[in-house]
Amino acid sequence: MRTVRDAAFEVLRQQGLTRIFANPGSTEVALLADLPDDLDFVLGLHEGSVVGMASGYALATGSPALVLLHTTAGFGNAVGAIATARTNKAPLVILVGQQDRRHVASEPFLAGHLDGLAGAYAVSSRQPARAADVPAAIARAAHEAALHRGPAVVVVPMSDWAESADDTIAVPAPVRLRVCRGVDEEVGAELAAVLDGASNPVLVVGPGADSADGWAGLGALADRLDCPVWQEAHGSQAGFPQDSSRFRGHLPAGRAALRDALAPHDVVLVAGGPAFRQGTWEQGHFVTAGTTVLVVTADPEEATYSAAHLAVVGDVARVMTDLAERVAPRHAPEAQPPRSRMVLPPQGSLRAEHVFAALADRLPEEATVFEESPSSRRLLLDLMPTRRPFGFVTVAQGGLGFALPASIGVRMARPNRPVVALLGDGASLYNIQGLWSAQHYRVGALFVVLSNGGYAVMDRLAAGHGGKPPWPAFTEVSVSTIAAGFGCATSRVTTHDELTDQLDRILPTLGERTEPLLLEVVVEATA
Repeated sequence: MRTVRDAAFEVLRQQGLTRIFANPGSTEVALLADLPDDLDFVLGLHEGSVVGMASGYALATGSPALVLLHTTAGFGNAVGAIATARTNKAPLVILVGQQDRRHVASEPFLAGHLDGLAGAYAVSSRQPARAADVPAAIARAAHEAALHRGPAVVVVPMSDWAESADDTIAVPAPVRLRVCRGVDEEVGAELAAVLDGASNPVLVVGPGADSADGWAGLGALADRLDCPVWQEAHGSQAGFPQDSSRFRGHLPAGRAALRDALAPHDVVLVAGGPAFRQGTWEQGHFVTAGTTVLVVTADPEEATYSAAHLAVVGDVARVMTDLAERVAPRHAPEAQPPRSRMVLPPQGSLRAEHVFAALADRLPEEATVFEESPSSRRLLLDLMPTRRPFGFVTVAQGGLGFALPASIGVRMARPNRPVVALLGDGASLYNIQGLWSAQHYRVGALFVVLSNGGYAVMDRLAAGHGGKPPWPAFTEVSVSTIAAGFGCATSRVTTHDELTDQLDRILPTLGERTEPLLLEVVVEATA
């Protein structure tokens, strides 16, 4: 059995952390007993000396140094030296021992209240939620220490070292991380070499690529590589024109389907997002064995938790534009037509896809669409391709209540831009008070509320768990009545003809509107 300790040693070697500066105690013995010969142990007789020696070592090498401290007493003794390390910009990975995870809740002898003990002097501090996550936490701490030039703390309960390593998933941290300021010759050459060596590369785009320059750079690179482009599963903005013949759609939100989608490709370049962001847990790696994953993002945190061979922190648009000039051009076959998105008119009740299809046919290209309709999000993404930068925005974190007020803010900032918020009726209630502000300040956004009288996405999740939901439907709620109470103009739509008549009237002048409008569209709940 490969243990967490075994996996942690592999990470330490990978990150060059093979010298351990320590003043250990009983909570660290499980890590240190029979230490492998290629790891060098340096004893200090006080924690201040330990952290001080490691700080000098890190400053001299320019790379993170490894420190091991003994629970509360050792960690507490070291805080002054940790503060100095932060101020001196010495990158350190500090492992702190903790009592056995299995009884730490009972406050045993030597159990430490370690959260925040170093105050604001740590650049990051975490205790992994499970033992198997310890190696990833160490790898991420190494990158954070290097990026932020300071001490990164990882608390490890003593029992974790003997637990089984989890080899069923990729370590959620890059093997290597580089910082690219502007156009970097060395980084650009390395990325281009990997792409040129690929037999079938693919691009995956995230919200960090959503700019005119980002779209142009990625478009040029995709053409040069003659490769398809996917949008990440939970991207809060669009990173590529979705009416392009190279666009393949939005990646699945589950690992098995994600692996299948990316399986034909030997190199995956993720631009403007992490590798990879998923929803519901599924077993297994993100990509098939042998696939090389590269990440380019402006967000250092995204880089540190990406399961990639190489993560580059830099300006996404500039790196993509530079890469498009570096990689060798490939023979491009005839462009494939965009995917068909035809939706037949309803024979009975309206459904969400009818609303999305009607909007897609009429919405100006320059519009910004806000999405907050969890039960029908995948339909919206498929039926309403984003055609211009900043054409799509949704909540990145997953909580409800963002789209309605955020769409008002966007229209305030860009008063001539058509703005549409597409909301579920349940989602609309979280911040419906924003309609008063839209009315009072004459913000001409359009709010389309899909009213199915319940929490359809929650009903679906409960059914997936094989159980009956305890929550009731809320068919009595009238969103249009509530909106009218805030002074907002409203209309309730129940048929396809009513819907198309309203949209034909509203959308041609949406960019010129100075009053908000809410359309409550009654739709059938989908299973």
